[in-house]
Amino acid sequence: MTRYTYLKLKSKVVPKFEPQPTQEHHIQYLWRSMDSRELKKTSFLIMSDTHNLELNTSKPGNCPLARKMPKVDVLLHCGDLTQVGGTSAFKNALHLLGSFDAELKLVIAGNHDLELDGQFWRDNLNMDDGPEEHDRAVELMTGPLAKAAGVTYLAEGTHHFTLKNGTSFSIFASPHQPWCGPWAFGYSREDDHFARANIPAGVDIMMTHGPPTGCLDSIPDQKKGVGCDSLLNAVQTARPKLHCFGHIHEGHGHLLKKWESSSRSDVPKQVVDVIISQAGVPDQKRQTKKLSVARETLMVNAAIMRCMDGRNQPVNAPWLVELDL
Repeated sequence: MTRYTYLKLKSKVVPKFEPQPTQEHHIQYLWRSMDSRELKKTSFLIMSDTHNLELNTSKPGNCPLARKMPKVDVLLHCGDLTQVGGTSAFKNALHLLGSFDAELKLVIAGNHDLELDGQFWRDNLNMDDGPEEHDRAVELMTGPLAKAAGVTYLAEGTHHFTLKNGTSFSIFASPHQPWCGPWAFGYSREDDHFARANIPAGVDIMMTHGPPTGCLDSIPDQKKGVGCDSLLNAVQTARPKLHCFGHIHEGHGHLLKKWESSSRSDVPKQVVDVIISQAGVPDQKRQTKKLSVARETLMVNAAIMRCMDGRNQPVNAPWLVELDL
């Protein structure tokens, strides 16, 4: 709504127009706020696409995640906890997540976690399915079993957390990805889904199930990546320090994405160290990268499974990221 202030001028009341702050002004304010706050190193263990993985049946030699994982501040799971949902599968996923040592464990769903998408579940009921199974799945992921495992299940939206050491951060989470068949949380590629998500500029972290276009989204024999244009535009606008995802198993890896409009003089210069390595991999060297805040984003595809001989195998390692927040 347009705002006016009124000034008395020679006994007349004259409206003076005050323009609303633009999105660009809001971005500048947030980034300057980020530049002035005290930063603390925060450790993240990032994984995705564990698809019914049970550590007690996995050999450590073939499954890095079955090896001893480091204690971290935050665990991030980017979805596909299960293969096709199911009560026992969600319970097993919580058992898996409960085995890791982290102060905070943040989890989203993926397209394979069928019951967690209420609309999809109601629209695709089979003869043996009941509509109440959606509520039961959400209760599992938010109820006593989840709390015992230390898990916080995130619906789509922006969330804020403060760790015991006083570090605060914001994270945008979303289980949605472009339609890829009769699976959960899908949307049409023509739908600019993330334009409606109200992702705040300057959010610290984005965690989605699928990747943005051109970022660790390649599939063998595909001429181009299968990431999402809408998500890419959203990440470029928000410019988080970290964006983690999975979904595309073959895209496992990390890269530092430099944004094209990164030379803008209106954004204060702030460079932070990011340390990244693969957890559970012997003699793994830690890589230190210089990240220019609001000009670059660390992209991480953390899919644990990889298709080998026609079957998913948990051969990809989770990522250990140490980030100034």
